[in-house]
Amino acid sequence: MFSRLFARSKRPFLSLNEQEILALAISCEEDDGRIYLAYADALRDKYPHSAKVFEEMAEEESHHRQALIDLHVARYGSRIPLIRREHVRDFPERKPDWLIAEMPIETARAEAEAMEAAAHRFYLEAAARTRDAATRKLLGDLAIAEKTHESLARRLGERLTPADVRAEEDETSHRQFILTYVQPGLAGLMDGSVSTLAPIFAAAFATQDTWQTFLVGLSASVGAGISMGFTEAAHDDGKLSGRGSPVKRGLASGIMTALGGLGHALPYLIPHFWTATVTAAAIVFFELWAIAFIQNRFMETPFLRAAFQVVLGGGLVLAAGIVIGNA
Repeated sequence: MFSRLFARSKRPFLSLNEQEILALAISCEEDDGRIYLAYADALRDKYPHSAKVFEEMAEEESHHRQALIDLHVARYGSRIPLIRREHVRDFPERKPDWLIAEMPIETARAEAEAMEAAAHRFYLEAAARTRDAATRKLLGDLAIAEKTHESLARRLGERLTPADVRAEEDETSHRQFILTYVQPGLAGLMDGSVSTLAPIFAAAFATQDTWQTFLVGLSASVGAGISMGFTEAAHDDGKLSGRGSPVKRGLASGIMTALGGLGHALPYLIPHFWTATVTAAAIVFFELWAIAFIQNRFMETPFLRAAFQVVLGGGLVLAAGIVIGNA
């Protein structure tokens, strides 16, 4: 709703005159060049070859900008009107720098290609609306430059990031994904699934009351999720360990912890005690095997060993809960 209200204060592209179109093109090239340099800065430590790609893309945008400025000076003088993409209705937006800093490498490549496609469409539309021959030729040339060989991002990527280098960077990205999301999430899922077994099943067999058992499970799961999330986030800032953003790790750990406990707490919304208990036990079985699968898939732990460890530990905690509940 608010975006529609703000959009009314923006100008439609069709209302721009040729000087304003040139000014908009200049500001867009400046923005895109800064964005590519931000990509390069964010990727330089881990992906130096891809960082070089974005540096060359920024240099290319600088050449485009200078050509546009020269044309504007020749036609209208040195005073360039202030008009930016956010002033024009339905103009493609760009992500701010603070979102770029944590962007995965594949997303950065895809964003760069999307930016070029948007620039190509803009120059085609702008060229179609200009009557001056020199302006029309420059805008048309820029449209071709943005589109040549499908995209500049892909052309430079093929030259500067050959298959072996890209495979190495993809492996680094995969490893970062495991460190930032999989490891904290797996630790949370194990903690939530296993540690809540005892209180939930102890409450179930002690009270024979499904609603009270659900409340115990809900409180244990949410409490464990909050605790694990803060513990993971406060563990380290990720700069020295290379484990990534503490906020992302904390969210991954906290959410998976809560989900692990809620999985076998939710069945106790069923009013019939034994139906709820059997359902919860079946869910526990699948939770433990899911943990073993994740350990095997992402952590390269042999599946049988992972299954034995998880099922043995979960079985002992479950047994403890049942024994205590029947005491």
